[in-house]
Amino acid sequence: MSTKQKPQQQQQQSDVKDLTDAELKDMREVFRLFDKDNSGSITTDELGIVMRALGQNPTEAELRDIINELDIDGNGHIDFDEFRVLMSRRTKESDTEAELREAFRVFDKDGNGSISAAELKTVMCSLGEKLTDDEVDEMIREADLNGDGEIDYEEFVIMMTKQMQ
Repeated sequence: MSTKQKPQQQQQQSDVKDLTDAELKDMREVFRLFDKDNSGSITTDELGIVMRALGQNPTEAELRDIINELDIDGNGHIDFDEFRVLMSRRTKESDTEAELREAFRVFDKDGNGSISAAELKTVMCSLGEKLTDDEVDEMIREADLNGDGEIDYEEFVIMMTKQMQ
């Protein structure tokens, strides 16, 4: 195995550098609590339980995406080091929650809880981005995880988080 780290591994390590000993201890307790079968790793199902307990409401597709993103060794599960990265990111994300909610409100012109293609195009045009209908549809398709043709808040957060990385 190469001693050179992948950019993903380097990013993950930088995400956990600022954790205190108390935070690490708490994370280890949470990890053990949700590692139902005591296998030393968390499955997609167990991850869903963890995130729902922390106030998140991920879809199955989001859970698979999280596993795939954090699963450095490719075994389909999250071990404790990978879990630390996830929890560090989720904690940091809560700091930007208000900013994300405000940004979502800007795009969700009618306030119905989702961004339509028309709303996306309107806001992008107001920001100076002249997009074709096909480009707008492609943006919607990329962010629309549940396939309803619109971007809800959770999908918006995922899209924005990927943009920030």
